[in-house]
Order: sequence, then C-alpha cells, then structure tokens
Amino acid sequence: MIDLAIVGAGPAGLSAAISAAENGLKVTIIDEFVKPGGRLLGQLHEEPDGKWVNGITEAEKLFKRATQLGVTIKCGVSVYDLVQLDNGWCLYTTGSIIKTKSLLLATGASETAIPIPGWTLPGVMSVGAAQVMGNVHRVKPGENGMIIGVNVLSVAIARELQLCGVNIKGIILPQPSLISGDASNPEKNMESLLRLAHLAPSPLIRFGGKLVNPKLGARLYPKNGFKMWGIPIQLRKTAIEILGDTQVDGVRIADITATGEIVPGTEKVVPVDFVCIAGGLQPLSELAAVAGCSFKHIPQLGGHIPLHNERMQTNLKGLYVAGNITGVESAKVAMAQGKVAGLSIAAERKTLSNRMNHQIQEAIENVKETRRKALIQFQPGIEDSRTQLYNNFNKFSEVKVSI
Repeated sequence: MIDLAIVGAGPAGLSAAISAAENGLKVTIIDEFVKPGGRLLGQLHEEPDGKWVNGITEAEKLFKRATQLGVTIKCGVSVYDLVQLDNGWCLYTTGSIIKTKSLLLATGASETAIPIPGWTLPGVMSVGAAQVMGNVHRVKPGENGMIIGVNVLSVAIARELQLCGVNIKGIILPQPSLISGDASNPEKNMESLLRLAHLAPSPLIRFGGKLVNPKLGARLYPKNGFKMWGIPIQLRKTAIEILGDTQVDGVRIADITATGEIVPGTEKVVPVDFVCIAGGLQPLSELAAVAGCSFKHIPQLGGHIPLHNERMQTNLKGLYVAGNITGVESAKVAMAQGKVAGLSIAAERKTLSNRMNHQIQEAIENVKETRRKALIQFQPGIEDSRTQLYNNFNKFSEVKVSI
C-alpha cells in the first residue's frame, strides 16, 4: 500500500505530489492523458508586464521535479471506480488496482456543451479542443473560425488561436435556451467581458472597463462589437445555425437587442471552416460523487463542489481535493492548492509538528494571495464563495461530531 495516490497530473496534482514527496511520502499519480501537465499543456499567453507564459514549459518543470523526488506517474490510465477501505482507499484503474493510505482527486474541470443546430458537423468543437489542437499538437483547427460563447475562456483561447495563425472572424453569443441560460444574455456577458478589460491592448478599453455599468454597456455596445487583438467580440450578434453538408462552411448569425431578442431581417451567413463552442467550465467531480463526498452547489465556483476545508480535506477520511474540482480558477491557484493538499496529507500520515502546521498555514495564505493577484477571474465573488464553502464544511463537521 502506497502513502498517496493522486488522480490527475495537472498543475494541482503535480504540485501536491511534489510537496508530499518532499516530506517523505511515496506518491503515485494516475492520469488518463498520454502526458502529464493537464490544462497547462494548452496554455500560452502574455502577462501585462510583457512576459510570456508557456504552459508546456511550466508542466515540464513540475514533471522533472516530481520525478526527481521519486514520484511514479502513470499516464494513459483511467480510474473507473474507487472504494473506501478501513485504512485507506482502493482505486480500480484500466492498468491495475492501487491501494493507498490517502487519496487526492485533482481531476480538473470539463467544458459545458451548448447544443446549436448543426453542432454535430465535422469542424465543430469545444474551444478547449481547439486550444489543445493548436498549442499541444501543433495542428491548426482550420483557417477561418468563429467562436460561439463570450466568456473568459473563449477570449483567452481566441488570442491563442490567433497566435497559431488562425483567423477568428468573431466571438458571438449562442441563441437563448434553457441550456445556454445567461450565456446568451448580452448584459450578463458584458459583466464577464469587463473582467477582461485589463488585458485589452487598447488603453481606452482598459480605462473604460473600470467605468462602464454592464447594463448600460450592453445597450451602448456597437452592433459590430469591439476588437481585442483585431478579434471582433460581438455581444449584439447571435448564432442561429451552423451550416454545411459534410463539414462546416458557415454560420448563420443575426443581430440581437441588449436583452437578447433577435432583430428581424438582420440574418446573414459568415463563411468559416470551423466553429468553437464555448459554454464555460464546470468541476469534474464524478469520482468524488462515487466516493460518497458531500457536495455544495456554488455557481460562482462552476457548479457542484465537493465539500472541503482550507486544508483541501473532504468529509471522508483520507480523501482530499485540489484544483478545479474545488471550483474553476487559474492554473496558479490550482498549483497553490496542490501544495496545501500535499502538505496536509503529509501531516496526516505523520505526527503533526508545529513546523509543518506553520508550513500548511503559510501555504493556505499563499492560495489566498495567488487568488487575489490572478490575471483572470472566471466568476465574480470567488473569494466570498470560498469562505462560505469552508464555513459550511466546519458546520457539517460540528454536526457529525455532535451526532
């Protein structure tokens, strides 16, 4: 039986493995992808200070450090079941059965699909799939594309696709439906866009983003949108249908009002050879549900979150979570959470010393600071939502003790 098994070799999982191994634990990581790094592998962006962040390089650094510490990393292996034991956990994988004293789920997040007429045509993909094609496999998804869905992820990846030599003809909204929800509402999307104003190459847009009221901004938003890096972001246009016989050859779009109603007589077809659908991210928490974790629904964190505390410990003995399974945030926050989880698990496996307790508290404060300095906030109110979640965990623990 090993000391710690980690499901997920992304930024959270690798960081947790490093901090746990540095404290003497025997660690194994399992990941279904063919190489470690998780979402880091697809990331390539420029910071406001002009420094470029290459996710592949960052992943290689974490991988090298983990292997130096003796961490076993098994890629191309899926976990399909897990069972709690008297003294740990048993993982059933496509490679073998693994028994471990402690278990960390760092499974990340998945993309939410928004059904649109024509979305099953070849050439239609999620925006994350296009990111992986371009940044990981070095294959352009097409020459001319359109992104349906205006959010933090779609704007960031549009820029990355542009750097791959792809022409993005526009980022527009999906049609209103039960599934698209706020994703089709110009006013709600204006709020999301204003959280990205600080990344805009234009000083005017950066300054204006601090002053604009979302409702007023949606009403005054120009019909043809604003451009960031030359990419039109169009909150007053919606995708009605993706067109093509054997593959994508265009998108039928129309103008919409500030509240999302289609303006009659404004339909037109934009020729493209691929389409990305950006419906946002939600925590990938199926394994936590199989394990029997308690959950809390928090929209600001992306949906249903396994109940856990600041030490990343769930309500089940020996089971921890870190990264986007705990709520959708940046890779830097995931790495900081991974360090907390690794230290917390090392403390559980040993006698808790004052020194280690101090290290854990420092790591927790680093998570908070990293969150405050995050270049991109996926949702407003993340910090308050975290506090609410941890308070719920503490109340839940008190009830269990009293029972």
